Order: sequence, then C-alpha cells, then structure tokens
Amino acid sequence: MAEEKENQEVEEKEEKSGGSNKLLLIVIIVLLLVLLIVGGLVAYFLLSGNDNPDELKADQQKVEKKKKVSQMTEMGPIYPLDKFIVNLLSNNSARYLKCKMDLELDSPELQQEVDKKLPAIRDLIIRILSSKTVEEIQTAKGKEKLKEEIKRKINAMLTTGEIKNVYFTDFVIQ
Repeated sequence: MAEEKENQEVEEKEEKSGGSNKLLLIVIIVLLLVLLIVGGLVAYFLLSGNDNPDELKADQQKVEKKKKVSQMTEMGPIYPLDKFIVNLLSNNSARYLKCKMDLELDSPELQQEVDKKLPAIRDLIIRILSSKTVEEIQTAKGKEKLKEEIKRKINAMLTTGEIKNVYFTDFVIQ
C-alpha cells in the first residue's frame, strides 16, 4: 500500500508539471504571435508610409537645382549697365559702394524699351543702392534681397517684358 501511495503521488506530480508545461507553452506561443503582429504592423507603416520629409526636401532641392541649370542654359539677352558708385547710409563714417551689374531680359524686344528708359532705370537703381547700409548688403542673403528689390522695381516700370535676373559683375564696399 505504501508503494501505491508513492505511485499515486508521483503520477499527481507529473500531471501537475505537465499542466504547467502546457500553460507555459501556450503563453509563449501567444506572446510570439503578438510580437509577430506588432512587428508586421510596424514594418508595414515604416515601409509603406509617406517618405521621410528629409528625403522629400532633398528631392525638391534636386528638382530646383535642375531647373536652375536649365534656366542658366536658357538665358535671355543680357543688358550691361555702366558702373554705379553711391554713398551708403552710415552713422559714423563715409562708406560707399562701387558695383556693376547686368540685367537679363526675357526677350530681345525689351532691349529697346530699356534703352528708352535707361535714365529712369539708373536713377531707380541709384536710389535703391544709396538707401542701403553696409550691414544690409555685405552678406550673400543681403545681396540676393537687393537683386530681388532691383528686379521687382524695374519690372514695375516696364511694359513690353520683364527682367528675369540681375547679375552683379563687380561689387566693392569701402
């Protein structure tokens, strides 16, 4: 009888350990399935979502660069202007700017209108240049703003076409 009790106890222990092994196996399988589902969803959203904003900016910059290159190959007629020497706004010392610029026209027909309005265009450019301080025009960004302002104000005067770009061919601040 003692042997039967021992056999029964051994069988009960085996059943309990078998049950806990089955439970542990089920928990592991469920966890693996959850991890696979979450991993699959993450991979799906990362791979199929919108492109990275940095990549989009890089692509846009490449497109803009190609446009600029194609625009440079398709330059319009160039109208050279005589040099300008103007006093700059300054509180403490006499500073001046010496520059020479060329205007890019959108069509050859515009050259005749620019010829007729040249004194007014030169006057406009002198007024724009002399209204600037050294700090405003010594940086690259300042020069770009100056070019845009000159282009915008000259285009307001023209009727048969427009200035596509302004190019500084000489730019000295003293």
